[in-house]
Amino acid sequence: MDYQNWGPRGIAAPARRELPEVPVERGMVLEEVQSGWVGAVTRVEKSGGMHVVALEDRRGKSRSFRLGFGFLLEGEPIRLMPPAPKPATAGPAAGRTASGSVRVAGQRAQVAKASRIWVEGKHDAELVEKVWGDDLRVEGIVVEPLHGIDDLAAAVADFRPGPGRRLGVLVDHLVPDSKESRIADAVMASPGAAGNVLIVGHPYVDVWQAIRPAVLGIEKWPAVPRGQDWKTGILKAFGWPHATKEDIGLGWQKLLGAVRTYADLEASLLGRVEEVIDFLTVP
Repeated sequence: MDYQNWGPRGIAAPARRELPEVPVERGMVLEEVQSGWVGAVTRVEKSGGMHVVALEDRRGKSRSFRLGFGFLLEGEPIRLMPPAPKPATAGPAAGRTASGSVRVAGQRAQVAKASRIWVEGKHDAELVEKVWGDDLRVEGIVVEPLHGIDDLAAAVADFRPGPGRRLGVLVDHLVPDSKESRIADAVMASPGAAGNVLIVGHPYVDVWQAIRPAVLGIEKWPAVPRGQDWKTGILKAFGWPHATKEDIGLGWQKLLGAVRTYADLEASLLGRVEEVIDFLTVP
């Protein structure tokens, strides 16, 4: 014992330590103290009126915990909070459509023209409609999904394009030496296509990727392993349900809901859609 330190001492209760409040984020690695479970955040949801976080460990197993106290982040205790609210995405400016065009007031419904825009699938059609729908209704142009382009040549032949009956086709993953580029070349070489058919495309595997990652709060789109269905892989990487067609559809609606204007899309899609609209509407 050190007798020189003998004497009265302060015995007041230690100052209470306030834990930092940290909003939960997907990909954050946490340890739940009571169970010792360590995992990365894959999703956050509301269940029974409370926020629940799912943590997936390195073996792919997942457990859910209630947000609040009892978590370690990089070895330090924190209070885990609900996700920080995202800033509202600005909608179209007054007097403008979602595509940036001047809104036409008092426009009567137009009879659909014979010319058409064809896109590969339902999701492509919904995205084009959301951003360019007002413009297309003014022009009387209809967007139709093809559900794939393997039979594009036969479909174009059945359409019988010609003057006043033009066809614009928007194709996914239209890059050199791809299957899609070979199909497009064959169609454009067919009788009646020259001057009446325009096939354009974007470089993405799927139109989902035409949504700018920043709009979704991510740095870039996740990489999907070769051999795995791309949409399924994306939803799995987001920690969203992905087992059924209904899950795919609901996931797409979440993504589509983040799109407000043309500024939320990649330029490589914007230019191609505008090119098709000009082709079908300019005499």
